[in-house]
Amino acid sequence: MTALEAIVLGLVQGLTEFLPVSSSGHLVLAERLLGLAGENVRFIVAVHLGTLLAVLAVYRLQVLRLLKGLFFGRIGRKHGRWRFSNPDTRLALLLAAATVPAAVFGFLAAGWVRGIFSRPWVVGLSLLATGTVLFGLRFVGERRGRVNLLRAILVGLAQAAAIFPGISRSGLTIATGIYSGIERTRAADFSFLLSIPIILGTGLYEFRDIAGEGIPGSEVAILAAGVLAAALSGYGAIKLLLGVVRRRGLHCFAYYCWLAGTVVLALSL
Repeated sequence: MTALEAIVLGLVQGLTEFLPVSSSGHLVLAERLLGLAGENVRFIVAVHLGTLLAVLAVYRLQVLRLLKGLFFGRIGRKHGRWRFSNPDTRLALLLAAATVPAAVFGFLAAGWVRGIFSRPWVVGLSLLATGTVLFGLRFVGERRGRVNLLRAILVGLAQAAAIFPGISRSGLTIATGIYSGIERTRAADFSFLLSIPIILGTGLYEFRDIAGEGIPGSEVAILAAGVLAAALSGYGAIKLLLGVVRRRGLHCFAYYCWLAGTVVLALSL
């Protein structure tokens, strides 16, 4: 892999990790177009680090409040209801609960899911499904609700389903939040914050394969280029999508998903 190829793949990863068009599916297709054979685990870990840096940069103040609420917040029960010392403690626990489905599914089915990444027709069908879910948002009225335990679990299940290549994690989780009644910007914020533990977990899971090998000196600059490209494009993608969500335009991404899915199916079948 050259530095230019690393930048291209980093840009693809950063943009598609947060835009509702599936990062895994586009990364598989981009690697095929560039003629890159095999799986470079070191590069996968690097671009995941880049996207993690992007979401931490956008939500840095919120993340600090969540960590403070998680470690120093108090929880009690009064009149049959759970009470939290501050809303950040409550949100941190809801994020933890929503992370469980994807963590469990990813652990149990990692090998099986990895096997279907080599099948482009799966990516095509998944992109068509993602587009259909997004398009349905066009007919959803204004939402006023906040995140509760049931809605958090539903969003967590959506994140687990997004392990399949071609299913957009951000698109499916934001859409599920909106469908369940969460106000649109709250649903988007919850989705992006929820990406932090899953991106970190995925990176650590992949890192176990390279922990004892180290990084060859010849790859340091290439990996750094991929990290920087993923971080910058990921930051821009988050800002862009937040604006789209506020304008209730998330369904517009459906057309791209349908087009991309149709092209992939045509080429693979």
